[in-house]
Amino acid sequence: MESHTPIMTRKTSLKRRKGSLQRKETMAGWLFVAPMLTGVSVLTLLPIVATLILGFSEWNFVAGIEGLTWVGFNNFQRLIQDPSFVTALFNNLIFLLAIPIYMVIALVLAILIDRYVYGKAFFKVAFFMPYISSVVAVAVVWQVLFHPSAGPINQFLLALGIQNPPKWIADPAFALPSIMLIYIWISIGFNMVVYIAGLQTIPKDLYEAAEIDGANAWVKFRQITVPLLSRASFFLLITGIISTFKVFDLIAILTQGGPIQSTSVLVWYLYETAFVNLEIGYASAIAMILFSCVLGVTLLQWVIQKKWVID
Repeated sequence: MESHTPIMTRKTSLKRRKGSLQRKETMAGWLFVAPMLTGVSVLTLLPIVATLILGFSEWNFVAGIEGLTWVGFNNFQRLIQDPSFVTALFNNLIFLLAIPIYMVIALVLAILIDRYVYGKAFFKVAFFMPYISSVVAVAVVWQVLFHPSAGPINQFLLALGIQNPPKWIADPAFALPSIMLIYIWISIGFNMVVYIAGLQTIPKDLYEAAEIDGANAWVKFRQITVPLLSRASFFLLITGIISTFKVFDLIAILTQGGPIQSTSVLVWYLYETAFVNLEIGYASAIAMILFSCVLGVTLLQWVIQKKWVID
């Protein structure tokens, strides 16, 4: 009995040391993630909860928290009858058409640069520059290019004999396509780089085997390249949809939703409602609709991805 006592004492001491070490490691782990948790809680979760609550209220933040009035679903009923909101939502849906356009252009450019062009690094940087450039600088450059009378684009069209060229961002019929054109130009570089990275993961053996079987370039592209790039395409599609619903800076700089609300999208209308008209409750309802649209489209893509994305 006396011979087992030192062994039990050592085991108890070892357990205490192990428990103390685990507590220290746990504490160190919490300290490391504390800044991130604080940031996410304050800057992301708290605004989401506040938006959810304010969406069912009528509030002007200038009047203070005492001016908050609970209105239930009135804000959402008002949205259905609001022609400005319907126009902004419709413009956002039209803006989605920019995604397949720049994805196709980026894929073609990626294939050309990856396989048929010397100086790949130069072209990667050249096409990627608009994506990393300041949106303000890009918008100012395109504002000059789209100038109705003195802009280089209309000067070129006049030189070709076109007497009445479009007024671009000053024309309600061309303003939204003009913004989409700039957005496509900005987005091509990022999509192209992702596609080039995807192309470099495709085994060369597959193309050699296809050539032995007599496959031409189109068959190799359709049967090998497109399916094996489906994961990259899925990533770009999801991020593109989310980015499209968040378009704000280009519109704020170039058109401010005009002319005649032709370029007003959900985020711009939300901004006008919240910070120009000071209707925070109504703007929160718009934000919830925007969140629902993005979440719905993303979930739909996740559901149907199994039918066209190859792991």
